[in-house]
Amino acid sequence: MGGLFSSKGKDKKTESRVTEQDKAVLQLKQQRDKLKQYQKKINVQIEKDRTVAKQLLHDGRKDKAKLMLRKKKFQESLLEKTDGQLDNIDRMVTDLEFAQVESQVVQGLKVGNESLKKLHQLLSLEDVEKIMDETREGIEYQQEIDDLLSGGLSAQDEDDVLAELDAIVQAEVTDELPDVPDDELPEEKRKERARKEKRQAEALAS
Repeated sequence: MGGLFSSKGKDKKTESRVTEQDKAVLQLKQQRDKLKQYQKKINVQIEKDRTVAKQLLHDGRKDKAKLMLRKKKFQESLLEKTDGQLDNIDRMVTDLEFAQVESQVVQGLKVGNESLKKLHQLLSLEDVEKIMDETREGIEYQQEIDDLLSGGLSAQDEDDVLAELDAIVQAEVTDELPDVPDDELPEEKRKERARKEKRQAEALAS
């Protein structure tokens, strides 16, 4: 039951995607197929009428043969009309299909334009130019400072700067290390006391 219901839901979803243009194209193609079948039927009948007309002439029944040829001629005119109708149908199908594609392109352009408008609202052209100018000014200012410092300091000044930088780094490393305790560890104190007691005992024994 579940599969059946899901199938129905899927069919409804598929049908909802079919537009009026799709229905029109489908109907035109169906009419085209019917006309082609009709043409095949007429062609078969024309061949039969030609064969019968030949046989009637062979039998000396000229009037009957003439009537059969008139019937064949009428059917040939119908065949020409169906050719024109087929051309019209093919042209309409092509126009409808192209209109669908064109509509999709227009819709895509519409969505793109709306997206661009939203972007322009979030960030105007003046804002973009302002950001670019500020960035360019910042780069130029930094370049001026670099040029000034590189031209105004001697080689000794540059060495002093590097030495001061190393001293700062070394000071930061020293500050981060923990202080070494002055007091001996309890275990070391115990061992030292034991060694003293041993020396005193040896001295008394001698």
